[in-house]
This record gives sequence, structure tokens and C-alpha cells, in this order.
Amino acid sequence: MRTQAAAVVPGAIARAVGEASRIKARAIDRVAYASDASHFLLTPQAVVIAADAAEVGAVMRAATTSGSPLTFRSGGTSLSGQATTEGILVDVRQRFRRIDVEDDGRRVRVQPGATVRQVNARLARHGHRLGPDPASEIACTIGGVVNNNSSGMACGVTENTYQTLESLVFVLPSGTVVDSGAPDADAALRAAEPELVERLMRLRDRVVSNPASVEIIRRQFAMKNTMGYAVNAFLDFGTPAQLLAHLVVGSEGTLAFVAEATYRTVPILPRISTALTVFPDLEAATRALPDLVATGAATLELMDAASLRVGQSLAGAPRQITGLTVRDQAALLVEYHAHTDEELADLVARGTRTLSAQPLEAPVGFSADAAERAVAWKLRKGLYASVAGARPSGTTALLEDVVVPVERLAATCGSLQRLFDRYDYGDSVIFGHAKDGNIHFMLTDRFEPADQLARYAAFTEDMVDLVLDAGGNLKAEHGTGRVMAPYVRRQYGDELADVMRELKRLCDPHGILNPGVIVDDDPEAHLKHIKLADPIEAEADRCVECGYCEPVCPSRDLTLTPRQRIVTRRAIARAEASGDDALARELERDYGYAGVDTCAVDGMCQTACPVLINTGTLVKRLRREDAGRVAGTAWAGAANAWGAATRVASAGLSVADRMPAAVVTAATDLGRAVLGADTVPRYTDDLPRGGRARSKLGASIGGGEDAPVAVFLPACVGTMFGPADAADGTPGIGATEAFRRLAERAGVRLVVPENVDTLCCSTPWTSKGYADGRAAMSRRVVAALAEASPGGRLTVVTDASSCTEGFVHLLADAGVETTVEDAVAFTERELLPRLGAVTPLVGTLALHPTCSSTQLGLDPALQRVATVVAGEVVVPDSWGCCGFAGDRGMLHPELTASATAPEAAEVRALRADAHASCNRTCELGMTRATGADYRHVLELLEEATRLRGR
Repeated sequence: MRTQAAAVVPGAIARAVGEASRIKARAIDRVAYASDASHFLLTPQAVVIAADAAEVGAVMRAATTSGSPLTFRSGGTSLSGQATTEGILVDVRQRFRRIDVEDDGRRVRVQPGATVRQVNARLARHGHRLGPDPASEIACTIGGVVNNNSSGMACGVTENTYQTLESLVFVLPSGTVVDSGAPDADAALRAAEPELVERLMRLRDRVVSNPASVEIIRRQFAMKNTMGYAVNAFLDFGTPAQLLAHLVVGSEGTLAFVAEATYRTVPILPRISTALTVFPDLEAATRALPDLVATGAATLELMDAASLRVGQSLAGAPRQITGLTVRDQAALLVEYHAHTDEELADLVARGTRTLSAQPLEAPVGFSADAAERAVAWKLRKGLYASVAGARPSGTTALLEDVVVPVERLAATCGSLQRLFDRYDYGDSVIFGHAKDGNIHFMLTDRFEPADQLARYAAFTEDMVDLVLDAGGNLKAEHGTGRVMAPYVRRQYGDELADVMRELKRLCDPHGILNPGVIVDDDPEAHLKHIKLADPIEAEADRCVECGYCEPVCPSRDLTLTPRQRIVTRRAIARAEASGDDALARELERDYGYAGVDTCAVDGMCQTACPVLINTGTLVKRLRREDAGRVAGTAWAGAANAWGAATRVASAGLSVADRMPAAVVTAATDLGRAVLGADTVPRYTDDLPRGGRARSKLGASIGGGEDAPVAVFLPACVGTMFGPADAADGTPGIGATEAFRRLAERAGVRLVVPENVDTLCCSTPWTSKGYADGRAAMSRRVVAALAEASPGGRLTVVTDASSCTEGFVHLLADAGVETTVEDAVAFTERELLPRLGAVTPLVGTLALHPTCSSTQLGLDPALQRVATVVAGEVVVPDSWGCCGFAGDRGMLHPELTASATAPEAAEVRALRADAHASCNRTCELGMTRATGADYRHVLELLEEATRLRGR
């Protein structure tokens, strides 16, 4: 792939966008957006970050004038190529995330950039959820769910978008805005688009008056069906606005821009029981389906032997498959939902009877335990990316999605496996929503040499014949996209295919919206633009570009997401391989800031990644490779004199705190201009004074006569950054002193290592890539802990969650077997039971978990401690990593500003009585973002127990 270093954006489009900064035409922007979750790769001419629906309308009008193709992109999790383009790509995620819950959760009004998980989190407190339940709910957005008519594991054909949509606000290419829920929607549409309405209603008459068309529609749409347009709307709706709105559902961005959707939600059935059952082979599992469907199962998820093998290799795999010797087995994940325990017991009894009559590998066992159920669902929901991530390096994963009548699924799966054998796709897998006859299967290949493309083409022809002969649909829920556009006519016949083409001409007469998707005259379109997964650094080479990581990334709205960091590395590799040295140099140059400098290396991407890729590890590698000798020597020196270094930092902040902030800020800005923004931190007036030296704690802390129960290794960040003031304006005491006082009141003793001022968790060196300094610090910490706790018998406790995580990794890498525990968890476990009853200190507490507390599993303990000090604890729905990342928030303040913007807005609206977290730099980041002082939760607990004694 060759990408020009500059792109020309048509003047009409440039003028339609309110801010030039939201037009991205650099090579790095274009290649970053080129990849979605599909196996297609097209590089956009430019990217527009749209501000609102009105601007999208203006851009569409301008595109019509200039003849520029437009494609809308939100979550980028689509799998059929419908979110890629060589034209103008319009990002409708960043500024389209509003969620309005209405009617006590019975309805929800959502913009296209909100993810399904975000919407359901807000609905859950009202006892409702969205009907569509795609496995990619962590990342897929409402824009894609509407435009693909996505379904999922349980919703079938009764709870998808088409069936649960109340109204839609959409914008036609002409710029006309249609609100199908408005009382005058039909009159307004007729007034704005009289010719479109007249021809649309004539097209409806054509469909409903043709018995053959009606019969095809009723048969094909009785199953899941996202092949072509939703022509069933012609039968279901007789008024223009609702008819057009439901034709837009599943139209994959080819008819209009969806600006807002209002859903009728679905009540959550609170009683759930799940069983992961293993059958001797795929045929046995699929033969059991009709009987299981008859029991009222909510979900029946199928996984074949290849899926199970991959699942066994994943961390935390379900116990039902961990000890299994996989040969030909297949599994069904069976689940029942009910209102009451009695209803659930009846359903489970029916399921147990049915399954007990099957030749299972082990007795059936249903579980209502949330943790056990979550393990099974983690396997299933991450299966696509996990299987694709296990593919050979350099190959592309291609996922297909078909549906047949349930009673024909067993025969279809058997025939598919024979096709795999015939075409030598030995690594193929079958999994999916068996309750609906909907299965997915994956092929892996290079798809580049002529013989491999010819093999794929021949396989596809046979697969199409197989599915259609079984009375099925070639696409069930992933959308037609580019991959099945050449086969729309074969599935529906000439008449309905022509109806679909006429619909496209009515809505998009100039053909600017997503050309090549759904409607395409090229019979070989599915064989073109196939993505080639060029091998890159081992830390990220397994990435399948699913995009699950993007919603949790702090830099997602500033520079690049983890997926985009990885696809840009692949673009650099392609440019180098093709000899395009100019492009490679340009990408490398811009990657420095966008890919490396503004990565928080917080590891949150790994928490969402099905194959556990931590893009931060890749970035640390790149920083290590780029680390200069002078800087490396300086940081190694700092490691060898860390006590002095922290005292200097503390003193510097204390001096700065007594000076006019503008003077200090100007001085640091000058240093940044001379030495670089990634070298010199920027001082701002929200930074605190310096903190106390840790050595002032003495050799131990706490009270009582018993032997020490742990080693207390306080975080050096508390020395560098002093505490926030208390709520009454008195000087704060900080996490370290709060923990010391709490241990004393609880009568628990902890030993403090000698020379504690010289110790650190080594995160400053690992995050910046300075290996020598990290190694020096590691040796010192290991020696100090060996002296403080011979044989590692005592738990190591520290009082900042990022440092807790740092010590976990440092000691594991050094081969030291000891337990590291955060002070919050230690307090919850050891101190709270000894402190007795505590009266809540505040009414409402805004709580900010950290990326480290999340990855450490610390959040439950954090919540429990918070509930002791507050009557109500609120973790904002839009919580995320603050991006302060040690000193990253001072080196690149724009990272923290961007990362915290959604949460900060929610916190300001909450008007809580107090604000807390569990890591000092995160407290600084959230204080800066919200204007409210964030303190360590242990400071609040100490204050509450101190006041009790008065």
C-alpha cells in the first residue's frame, strides 16, 4: 500500500467544517483510520471529526457538489467492510456520545457515538437494557448497531434495533433532517422532500402488490437478516417517516446519517442461570438445538473444537474446558433468564432434563453464580478476537456470518466442515448464536497470492450455494458490507434487488454515501482491498484490530487509540517493505508525539483486549529503543540517588508554591521550548507543595505489642507531591500519614525498610524506557525487602495504587515470591474490622478508581472503604483513566484534559460533598480537571475515625 504524504480535501467540504483542526489529512491520520475490525483495508482521502448533525448535513451537501464519497465511522467494530473508504471518512463518535434515559428507563435516546455498554450501564439502575446485545458491546456504538441492525446472543429477531426502535433522527444527503418521532414527521418530510416521498410510496406499492416479493421477504426476514436493505419495512409500515426510518435501519450508512435513535428498552430479567456443556462433536451439539430451543433458553451459544482449543489457552478459561483433551468436541453455552427464582428453577429443570438425554462429556451443571457465569461469557464474547489472535503471524482473519433455519443447522455445519477440508482451510472455526441458526466461521490466510485468492473465491461460491440451498441468509447480523454486496441479487432475485437499487437512488441520487457497500456491480468486489497483516513488534503482532480497546484509552480523543497505534506500526512496516521510504519517515516522525509521547502506558487497553495485548508495553519498548544516552545516564544516576532526587523535587514544588505561579510556569515553558515538551514538566498553579520524607516514619508504624504483620513501603510520590488541604481548609496529612494513624488506632504494626527514601517501584524508569535505571532500582528494592522481611514472609504494603502495581511487576520480574497489597485493600482487610463502627464523614462522595486499581482488582475494596466514610458513593458512569500517568500530565497536560473531560463534566454536575481516589497523581489529575480537591480515600477514613474520638 502506498499512501501519499499529503491529501487534497475538496474546498466545499473544508468550508463546511467549522474548524480546520477537525479535518485530518496527514498520512498518520489517514492510515490510523484506514483499519476497522473487518478484513478490508482502504485508506481515506481525509478524516473529518464532525461536530454535530447540522455539520454532517453541510458536509453531505458539499460532498454532493464535489462528488466526494463519504463514509461514517463510529466504533469501527463492523466486520464486513462497511466502515472503510478511499473517500472522506467522517468520525461520528467523538462528539456524538449523549445518552438520555427517559420514562424511568423504558426509553432511551442515544447519539451514535455511545457504546452499547455505556448505554446499558445507565439503563441498568432502572432495571432495563437495550434489546440488541452484540458480543462487541464494550466497543460497538449505537451508530453501528442501528446501521447494521445488529443483534447478538439473545435478542433474535424480536429485540433487534428494527423491532425496538421508537424513532430515529437522520439526515439525508440533501441535508434534510428527519425526526420520525415528531408529531408532524410525515408532513415535514413531504414538505422538504416531496419527490422522494412520492417515489418511496410508489416503491412500497410495487413491493406489497407483488406476491413473490412478499413471500421472499416474509421467509427471509423470519430469520436474522442483514443482507441488503430492510425491505421488510415496505410490508410493516405505511407512513413515509416511519417507513424511511426503518429502511435506514441496517442500511450501513448508504442512505442517510443517523444522528439519534430512541429505543424502547427491554426489562432486565434478574434471575439467570448458565451452563457450559460439552458435546462429543459438532453434530451432536447442533442436533440438540431444536429440543433446547423448545425449553425456552434465552441463549444457546455454539463453539466448535477449534474454538475450545483457543479458549483453553486463555487466562481464566472456564473449568469445563481447562482439563479437556479436545478432539472433535463442541460446546453449547446455555442460559435461562426469568423474573423469579421459581420461574428460573422451572426453566433450569427443563434444560437439565433435555441436556441429560444428550451424550455430554460431563454431567450438566447450571450455575447462577455471577462470577462463574462471567468466566463463561468472557470466553464467548472474546472468541472472535481470541481465535483470530491465535492465527499465524502475517495472516489475515476473515469472519463470515450466516443463518439457516435451526432444523437445518446441523447439516449446514457438517457441509461447512467438508468445505473447509476441500479447500484446505484447516484452522477454520465455527461458533455463534445457535438458538437462531446463526453461526460465524473464520478463515485465516494471506489472501494475497493469486492461488490463495482463487481458492477463497471458489470457497465463497460454494458457501453461498450451501447457505441459499438451505433456505438461509448470507448475512445474519454483521451487515452486507463489501464482502457480500456481489451476492445480494443471488439471494433476493432480480425484482427485489432492483427495488433495493431504486431505494438507494431515491435517498442518495448522487451516490456519495458509502459506495461499494450493499449495492455494487463488481462481481469480484469481495476479493479486493483485503487487509494484509504485516508482521510488527511481538508485543502487538496478534492484534486483530477489533477496537475493543478504544473506549478505555485516555488518548482516544486526542491522538491515537491502541488499535490505531498498532495499525500505524503496520502501515510503517508496509511502507518500508514497498520501498516507500518517504512515507515511512513521515509516519515515524508523527508517531513520536501521537503514538509514543501521548500514550499513558496505563495498561487499560489490556483489560478490554480479548488477547490481552497491552499496547503500553509496545510503547515502552519504543521509548526504550529511542532513549538517548545522555537522558539514560541521567535517569540511571537518579536511580542511584533517588532519596536526594525526591527531596529536590519536593523542595522545588514547595519553593514554587510560595512564588507567583505565572513566573514558575513561564520558566518551565522556556525550558520546554529549549529541551522539549517530553523532557521538562510544565508547572501550573494547581500543583501542590512538596511532601514529607518517608524516613520520618521511623523503623515501624502502628501500635500494639504483636510482631509486625507486613512491610510498609510508602510511595515516593507522596514525598514529591504534598497532600491536598482538608475540607475545612486545614493542611492535609496525605495517604502515608493517614495510613500510619489508622494502623496505630487499629493496633497493627508494620515494619518500614531501612533507607526507605531511596526506594521506588521503578515505574518512572519502565514507563520512559530507561532499563539501566530500572535495573538499579530493582536491585535496591529487592535487597531492602530481603532485610525487612527475610524469605518474603511478610506482605508488602504501599499507599498509591500505581506504585502497588509497579512493585508487583518489579518483584515478579526479579523472581521474588512475596505478596504485594495496596494500603486500601490492607485497610479493608486488616484495619477496618479493628476500628469499630465509623460514622460517615460526608453525604455524597465522588470516587475515582484508577487504571491500576482496576487492573489489580482493588476496586471492590476501594468501594467498601468509601462506603464507610460516605452515605452515598458515586463512581461516574464516564469514569476512565485520567491520563496523568506519573509525570505525563505535566509533560503533556492536553492528555489529561482530553482523558478526563467526560468524567469531569459528570463530577461537576454531581456536586458531591467530597472527592476521593487512591493514587496521588490521579488525585492531581482529577483536581485539575474538576476544580475540586481529590484526596486519598484513607485520608477521609482517618478523619472519620479521628472525629469519632473527639
